[in-house]
Amino acid sequence: MIRLADISDEPDIRNCAEQAYVRYVPVIGRKPAPMVADYVAQIAAGVVYVATDGQTGFQGFIVFYDMDGYFLLENVAVLPSAAGCGIGKKLISFCENAARQRGVSAVRLYTNAKMADNLSIYSRLGYVKVAERTEDGFNRVYFEKDLTNRMRPPQAGPDDAFG
Repeated sequence: MIRLADISDEPDIRNCAEQAYVRYVPVIGRKPAPMVADYVAQIAAGVVYVATDGQTGFQGFIVFYDMDGYFLLENVAVLPSAAGCGIGKKLISFCENAARQRGVSAVRLYTNAKMADNLSIYSRLGYVKVAERTEDGFNRVYFEKDLTNRMRPPQAGPDDAFG
């Protein structure tokens, strides 16, 4: 089940982010942005959703919001104990379906260039790399998935991505 997070979910969300991203600290040289995010504010803004099941409870979460014409998928994380069970795919599909229901034509996201697993996962899910740039000291790769089924060129210039 995927539902809107409430403030009681914050400890599970923070714990999940810590567990999911800690392996990247040595690779990146510091904590990735999701490890230091303000989840209290994001929950209050109504942009965090959690995946749960009746047996094990909390499994993962996703953060996304409408950016006036596209959804920005800011974060998706799954507990390592639930990895490989399709929870991440279900969360991303939930975001894409919410975008379609609201008449939004695309989902955009970014990930750290050193998170190689993410780069291949997003490509397999139909996301197209549209830019690379450094922001806040992180080397980020930007992806977009067109929900209108229009064909997009394989790679757009950096000025075309994310405004």
